[in-house]
Amino acid sequence: MENQIGGDFLKKKYDLHNAFEVGSAVRSVEQSGHRVSGDPTARIEAYLNRLESLAMNKDKKGDSRPLSLLREMVMDKYVRRHEEKMAKGAAAVEERAARQMGIDVRYGERELQERGKIAVKDLENSLDNWINYLSDPNEPYPTWFRYYTFRSVLSLGTFDKDKGEFPARSAGTNLLFPDIDREALAHMQDMIASARDNNVLNRFREAQIKTETPQNQLLTKEKAQNFASLPFAKQYAEAISQAGEITPEMRAESRGEWKKYRQNSDPTALWQSIQNKGIPWCTAGLGTAETQLKGGDFYVYYTLDKNGKPSIPRIAIRMQGDSVGEMRGVADKDQNLEGNMTSIGEKKLNTLPGAERYHKATSDMKLLTNIEKKTQKNEGLIQSELVFLYEINGQIEGFGYQRDPRIKELRDKRNPKVDTPVVLGCRPNEIAWNRNGVDGNTKAYVGPLFPGIFTAFKSIDQIYTSFPEGQIRRDAVGAGGKSVAELERTLKQNKIQVSEYAESMMRKPEFVTLKSREVIDLVHLKVSDLGFTDSPTTDQIYEAAKRFGLELCPPEVGPELRLKYKDQLGGWKYVAMKQIADSDGDPYVFRLRRTEDGAWLDDVWA
Repeated sequence: MENQIGGDFLKKKYDLHNAFEVGSAVRSVEQSGHRVSGDPTARIEAYLNRLESLAMNKDKKGDSRPLSLLREMVMDKYVRRHEEKMAKGAAAVEERAARQMGIDVRYGERELQERGKIAVKDLENSLDNWINYLSDPNEPYPTWFRYYTFRSVLSLGTFDKDKGEFPARSAGTNLLFPDIDREALAHMQDMIASARDNNVLNRFREAQIKTETPQNQLLTKEKAQNFASLPFAKQYAEAISQAGEITPEMRAESRGEWKKYRQNSDPTALWQSIQNKGIPWCTAGLGTAETQLKGGDFYVYYTLDKNGKPSIPRIAIRMQGDSVGEMRGVADKDQNLEGNMTSIGEKKLNTLPGAERYHKATSDMKLLTNIEKKTQKNEGLIQSELVFLYEINGQIEGFGYQRDPRIKELRDKRNPKVDTPVVLGCRPNEIAWNRNGVDGNTKAYVGPLFPGIFTAFKSIDQIYTSFPEGQIRRDAVGAGGKSVAELERTLKQNKIQVSEYAESMMRKPEFVTLKSREVIDLVHLKVSDLGFTDSPTTDQIYEAAKRFGLELCPPEVGPELRLKYKDQLGGWKYVAMKQIADSDGDPYVFRLRRTEDGAWLDDVWA
């Protein structure tokens, strides 16, 4: 039903039913034996259903390949093809600024290439935020709205607060894509759906009446239709302008109380309590609040307002069924928890089923808050605190969509070169910062890799191409002595999710297991650690690794490493191995990743 509502909207907005991609989706559906009527909304609905199965990974369990391919197509079209123009534009701006300061700066070919790569990376990161958010099936938006939003943001730059508008993008611009404002998006969905569906409109008006909205402010069909007819940029800007603000005085208050909204209850009270408060939750949309309450109970912690009433939303815990689905805060647009809310959130979380998934995040946030307080008091940090802050043993976890901004703020106040000996547990003269500094006393190395570093200098315990982000970790895994059937059985017994494509790779003739058990030494590194600043081919990566004394892994390292690290926390690991071709002849290697439904062994094109 939701896609039918959206189909009518997209038909009028884009004439989408006549688009090539819609026709292709319709043919695909009909080839599978299902008939699609000639009605425009039915054609669009078929396309949206197809898009949903590909981009939101609902039909192909464990297979993220369709989304990866869609991402590559988008990046090529909207970002990478404009690299040269972006580089020249950035260089012109920087040269002009330098001249105004009396400095003569000229960019050569090499500098332009580097500037272009930086611009591409920045824009890809900006666009990835939208791809990840809108492809997440846990987010409460219908597919038509996801499509409309993503198609629209591709043509917009970052919000201009002074003008209150989004500038249009031109080919080759260095402008980042817009930030995600979840509250504004939820409001937009409510307005557009109200314009297309009287049931949605009436439900919205009933909610307004229940919360004593003045008569002249009630939503009408005309208001909703006028909003729906606006360009996306104006809709988004208008929705953003309606948000309120949490003042510093409000943030300083931590006294308050929790309120529970029961599953399948009327969403009006929850929705109303968040309106015009500057809360970055998509729950601020009535339709979104209703969807989330269908999924489970919803808890909100409200702190006291200036009248002493608990009315300022600060923490949200959304249940999915009878288990915790997520916990969010209001520290920033990415919904991180504020420092003075961490302990309050933790106490509540520990009373709910499924809280064990969030123990590390609550522990990390408490420690980060303690480090923040010590820094504010100019107190020194001990080794364990520095190891944590520099994320030596793992990433700091929080509750927002992105990293807690305090991590960067605290690091920026420190001197990494002074902290390095403390973190690595050695004296300053036991750290080499280049090849010439390596001697018999060297226990740690920080600098570019060089031939022989992994073979001739095995006494070096810790290697970094840069500190702290360039950590290279030595590892070992047992392999051999198992048949393919035994490996598959062991993976299943350990509840490892294996994609169809990974299973296919394990049954190929190229997947040969070692006859007897042996220990294989491994090195975990990033492509950039090998000296690359661009996007090298797989052959170039393998050749560079060979120069530093590394060899390719036997293919069974993939499943064996997956079994060793069953509790991997986020991130992806690719196994550097001789590629195994799929049925179309495309080369693939094993990939280790973790999602909400567990640890996965799957594949990636290489």
